[in-house]
Amino acid sequence: MTDVTEVPPDARDGGDGLDVWSDPSRERLGTSANVVTLVRTIGSVVLAASAVRQESLTLLVAGLVVYWVGDSLDGIVARIRGCETRIGAVLDILCDRFCAACFYLGLVWLHHEYALPVFVYLSEFMVVDCFLSLAFLAWPVRSPNYFYVVDRPLWLWNWSKPGKTVNSSLFAVFLLATGWVWPAVAIAVALLVLKTVSLARLARIGLPIPAR
Repeated sequence: MTDVTEVPPDARDGGDGLDVWSDPSRERLGTSANVVTLVRTIGSVVLAASAVRQESLTLLVAGLVVYWVGDSLDGIVARIRGCETRIGAVLDILCDRFCAACFYLGLVWLHHEYALPVFVYLSEFMVVDCFLSLAFLAWPVRSPNYFYVVDRPLWLWNWSKPGKTVNSSLFAVFLLATGWVWPAVAIAVALLVLKTVSLARLARIGLPIPAR
């Protein structure tokens, strides 16, 4: 597959020295980064399904690792190959939710006692966080990774490296490492509160209305 959008990263800034702005002429689905996203999603989902079928926590955790490693790898490929696109960002956001849902539903299948913290977490990650992550489309940036040009606090809380780690990894690692249900509920609720505060801040900023 030929990646027609791969260009030097420094060729895509908006004239202000910031390499964050989208370019409609470079939006393509068939990029190498998107291939990585699709491959890691398929691998993660297949492992999760196999884990449920075989009742194997090891396979389920392997699926989670594939999801996390692949999620980092597709971003690295996009930056190195100069093929970051808004299409790729949306695909990545949606595939993240699919992988997470497969892992967490599989975890509840194997450990029914985790149902409450998992469903609190999924309500945050698959609904509130998904809305927040897709809100970048209202501005001409390539992905939520560059939301700091719109609002730095929102970016720090949600899409900076520490923010992503807390939002996507802390809950799973804690639950797998300890098995403590009520502390996991507290973490999930805290994340939901953080996302709700972020949503309120986004509402105060207001999503820009496209010109007619």
